[in-house]
Order: sequence, then C-alpha cells, then structure tokens
Amino acid sequence: MFQWPKVAAMICITLMSVIGMGMLASCSVNDNPSREDVPQKADLVVYGKIFTSEGNNKMAEAFAVKDGKYVYVGDKKGAEAYIEHGKTEVVDYSGKGLVMPGCGNGHSHYSTAVVLFSVGTFIELDDDPDKFLNEIVPEAVEEARETGAKVIIGLGWCLKTFQDNMPTRQQLDAICSDIPMYFMDDEAHKGLANTIALVNAGIMNEDGTVGKTEIRGGEIVMGEDGTPTGFLKEQAGTYTRSFLDNESLFPVDIAKAGIPEIEQLLLSEGYTMYLDGWANYFYNTSFYKAAQQLDQAGELHFVLGLSYEIESWMDLDDAMAKAADAKKYASTRVKPNWIKLFIDGTVETGTGYVDPLYPDGHQGIANWTEEEMTELASKANANGLTLHVHTLGNKATNIVINAFINGGQEEMRNTLVHVYNVDESDYQRMADHNIYVTSGVIWHHYTDDMQEYLRTIVPANMIDKSYPMKSFFDYGIPVSYTQTIQERAVVLTTRSASWRLPSRGYLTPRMALLGGQRSSSPVSRPSSL
Repeated sequence: MFQWPKVAAMICITLMSVIGMGMLASCSVNDNPSREDVPQKADLVVYGKIFTSEGNNKMAEAFAVKDGKYVYVGDKKGAEAYIEHGKTEVVDYSGKGLVMPGCGNGHSHYSTAVVLFSVGTFIELDDDPDKFLNEIVPEAVEEARETGAKVIIGLGWCLKTFQDNMPTRQQLDAICSDIPMYFMDDEAHKGLANTIALVNAGIMNEDGTVGKTEIRGGEIVMGEDGTPTGFLKEQAGTYTRSFLDNESLFPVDIAKAGIPEIEQLLLSEGYTMYLDGWANYFYNTSFYKAAQQLDQAGELHFVLGLSYEIESWMDLDDAMAKAADAKKYASTRVKPNWIKLFIDGTVETGTGYVDPLYPDGHQGIANWTEEEMTELASKANANGLTLHVHTLGNKATNIVINAFINGGQEEMRNTLVHVYNVDESDYQRMADHNIYVTSGVIWHHYTDDMQEYLRTIVPANMIDKSYPMKSFFDYGIPVSYTQTIQERAVVLTTRSASWRLPSRGYLTPRMALLGGQRSSSPVSRPSSL
C-alpha cells in the first residue's frame, strides 16, 4: 500500500507545442544565446520560482519561449531583453508558487476507458465464460433494451481464462440476436461478436452462409462447421467494430462529458498532457470536436495529443486524407499531429510478429509490408503528421525502423510504441535516426502465475528481454513511459468503493494550475495499480 503524497503549492506550466511523445520538457541555462547575440523577441516570458529539472535541482528566476522552444533561462533581468511590448505575453508568478515543466504520458487510452465505462459493460479478469454468458451478457442486454441502445459493447475478458471454453456467436445469439454485440478482451486486441454484428460487417450473410473469410491483418476464427465462431483477432475485430453504430455510441456530447473526467484522472496522476493512442477509436471525430470546443471555451486545462488510427484494411489514400483533415481541430491545447498504426499484435498472445518463431511454429501477424510502411512514413510526414506505430515483436520493429529511415523525416520524431523486443543491431540505428520510443514494462505488472504461463507461449530468447528500457537509455534513444492500463484502472477507481478516488481527493484544474492544495487527506490505493 502507498499513499498519495500531500501536494505542495505549485504551478504547472505546459509550454511544448509538440508534446514529443510525452517526455518531460526540461529547460536548461546552457541553451541561452551568447550575450553578443541580439536576443530574439519571445512569445512568452515567465517570472517566478522556476524548477529547471537540470543539474542539482537548479532554480531560475525567468525563462523565455519562442515558437514552443526555450530561448532563455536565467535571471529576471536577462529575460527583459526578450520582451517586445505589445506582442510578448508576460506572466509573473513571483511569490505565488513553484513553476515547473509539464509532465506528459506518451501513449494512453483514457478516452476509451472513460467512454467505455459510460456506454459499455466491463468484464473482470477472473470472470469465466459461464459467468459471462449467464450473468454479464444478459444484464447488458436487459439494460440495452431498457435504454433503447442500438449497440452492446464491452471490455475486459481474459484470454487465459476464456481460451479453453471460448463463447461462440451462437451462444451470444441465444441471449440476443437482434442487437449487434461486441465484447473486447482486456487488451482490446481480440473480440467476441454475435451473428448480427458479423452480418453487418459482411463476414456472414443473412442466410447463415459465410461472407468474408479473411480480413487483412486479422483472423476470423472458424468453427468445425466451416462458419465463423464469432471470435475475432486483431484487425478482424477492428473491421467488425467499424460497422457498429458508432455515432450513437460516441457522439460529441458524450465525448465532452468524458473529457473533464479524463482531466481529473490526469491531474491525480501528476500529468499535464498526454497523447491519446486511438483518438478515432469509434471511427469518427467526436473526440477531436469535443476537445477543440472545450479548449475554445476555456474549459480544457491540459495539453491533448491526438492520433488518428489507420487500419490495414482501409483504403490508404482515403484514410490518409481523413487523418490530414483532422488537423483542422487543432487549438491551443489540442494537437492532432499524429497517425497511429498497428504493425502487429502482442507477443504475449501470439500475434506479435517475431523471429525466431513461437514455440508452436507460427510467426504472428504483420499488418503492413515494409514497402507499405515506408510509403506511409513518407506520406504522413509530408502532411506534417508524425507516425506513432504500435510494434511489439522484434521482426515488426525491424520493419518499422527500416521504414522510418527510408521514408520518414528525422525531424518528425516518428515513434515506436510499446516495443516488446528489439534486435541488437537496431538500437544504434534508432539512436542515429532520431527514432523515438514510448514503452512500458508491462511484463512486470503480471502476476506470478501469468508470468509462468507466458513462458510457455513466448519465444524462448525473448522471455527475459521484454520491454528493454535500459537498452534504450544506454544507446541514447529518446524514450518515454507509456501507461496503457487505463481501461482497467478507470474501472477499478470508478466501480469499486474501496478503490474509488473521491472527487475531493483529486487535484482540480484550478488547484493544479493556480497552486491550491487538496483539502482532503491523502488517498490510499493498492500498490499493484
């Protein structure tokens, strides 16, 4: 158990126009131009007690910012030369608290977690197929009929718990056959669908015959009768989800209602910005529109990076045009500057693209060829969009690194996300070509029995080399931490009274930005979260 520390009065100022994969934006006195140079006029000058994150807790009295970059850090008198009266914004926090760089999360799914809790059904990790079919799904269907819902969606079942008795579409149909249903696993890389959802996606026909048998980058699991079981892997699941009534699931008003809750979660964790890893999760731009509207109304108090996901089954030119068009939702704190891609799945469930092969002889799923990835990097960067690529297996990582080098622009800071394994020869190439990483030590969040289970399905040479954070540091690769357990964390903090963080326990935007303290005692939470 641990306790949230009491929050000292502080002021967090977020300055970076590009949040750079969530890295801490420190400022350095070594960046100052020489005194002989004529200082360039700044967009912003800030006075106060400034923590620079440099050296031995070095403090400063002022800093100046031009085009989103620090151009001066030092004493107050020196900053005055950067002020152009009538044009430079001057903020004086002297005597009001501590000014410090913003802290960001490089890849998270707060939007998905908050929204799914408001519109969907959650399955706990230890819920078995029997409970799922006899309690959870019937309750979800009853609620859907009472509310007139057009879709039933859920999240959270565990592959390890379900795999020996995987529910089928026929079993789901017996509970509800007239409302499309889709239940994602805890990783959101696999799903269970009823027949009407498969019919809407063209995977089955209305007469019960088979429609599509393959979706690029995914797997439609077939039964002994030669028809889909309803179990979908990777891009077969995203394809099916795209045919749900996503406008009714996630309109702008629901997105606007969820963003303040996301803000509270961010501030309670100490973040002032984050990059959303799937901003168009419901295949619309509701999250973009809601964030921009709140920002323009002065009601958004953190910096939000947005990534537009392109799936391997989409028309590339059409999807790229939509991603570029989404940049129109940019505002002061809303940065729609990324394209998200999946190159593979997850090593832990056998869909990450690896070399050598998994113990059973398969290699995993690769959603794009190297040539396609190179073209994507070229087109995205030419449109001013940074690539944010989900890659887990070492073979997939190698493909993406080659694509970034041969098709991308180094100044765009194209990024590898998660990164379970990397070939030794690729580390230096990443450092040499300004390739960023946002990763998380997910393996170490698993229980002991889960880690033992993973040893039976992961390639042998990868067991003790997962999420190689130290190697990134050793090679000087720009790296940030990704926290991708928001879906589960939000459920725990919202559903269970013993885990709930009361509203008075959060830092409100005003408290975080204006230096107020929380009025409540520190809140205890289990260290496992």
